[in-house]
Amino acid sequence: MRQTLKKYAPILLGKKLSAQFLIAPKKAIYKAFLLFSTPQKGRVTLEQSYFLEDAEDEVIPVKEVFVQTYRWPGNRETILLIHGWESNSHRWKALVEKLQQQNYTVIAFDAPAHGNSSGKILNVPLYAEALQKIIQLYRPNYTIAHSVGGMASIFNSFLYKNPEIEKKVILAPPAELSEIMANYQQMLRFSDKFLQRLNSFFKEQFGYHFEEFSMPTFAKEISTPALLIHDKFDDITPHQGTQKIHQNWENSKLVLTENFGHSLFFDEVDDMILDFLKK
Repeated sequence: MRQTLKKYAPILLGKKLSAQFLIAPKKAIYKAFLLFSTPQKGRVTLEQSYFLEDAEDEVIPVKEVFVQTYRWPGNRETILLIHGWESNSHRWKALVEKLQQQNYTVIAFDAPAHGNSSGKILNVPLYAEALQKIIQLYRPNYTIAHSVGGMASIFNSFLYKNPEIEKKVILAPPAELSEIMANYQQMLRFSDKFLQRLNSFFKEQFGYHFEEFSMPTFAKEISTPALLIHDKFDDITPHQGTQKIHQNWENSKLVLTENFGHSLFFDEVDDMILDFLKK
C-alpha cells in the first residue's frame, strides 16, 4: 500500500496543480516551482553529525539563508567540496579522510535547505551564488562537485570565472535543465501549456529559459583544467550529457566508469581524483 501511495502521489499532486492552473495560473506555477525546488531529505542525521562535529565550523549568510561550512585544516592546497541534491557534507567523509592524509586543507558546506544550513528550497542559481560566497571566503585551489553540485559548479564558473581555482572535478552532473523539466512534467502529468508557463516563470526569475540553462553551453566559456567522471550505467543522470560537456570544455578530461552508480562511492574514483590533483 505504501509503495502504491508513493507511486501515485506525484500524479495526484500534478492533478491538483493542473486544476488550480485553470483558476489561478500564477499561483499554480509558483507552487510547481516550489515543489520542484524543495528537497525531501538531506538534513544531517545523528550518525552523520559525529563526523561533521570534528571539523571547524562557520555559518555564512547568503541572501536570507545561513549556510553551514566545515573546515579540516592542513598545510597544502585548499580543496572545496560541493555535494548534490538531497545530500549534505557527510557524503564526502571517505574522501575527506583521504585528503587529510595528504595534508590538504578541506572545506565543505551544506547547500541551502540541506544538512545544517537553513532554508527550504534550493535551485542551481541559488546554489551557485552560495558557492561564490564560499569561494570568496576560503579561496580554494581546487573544487570537487557531485551531481547537482556539479551543475552549480559549472554555472558558477560560467558566471564568475574565479581564475584562482586551478582545477575542477565534476562527478555525474545533470547536463540539461530542459531534460530535467521534461521528466518533471512526465512525473506530474502537466500539460505542455503548464510547462511553457513554468518555463516563462524560470526566465523571469533567473534570466534563462529551460533550454538555455545548459551545462554543455556554459562549458564553452570555461577553460579551467577539469576531470569529469560519470558512470555509463548511471540511472539518475545520463552519462551522454557529460560527454557533451567534455566536448565543449577546453582542458577537460572525461572518465566513464562502469557499475559505479550515480554516487561514485568507490576507491577507484577517489584515486582518480587524487591523481588528478597531484599532477
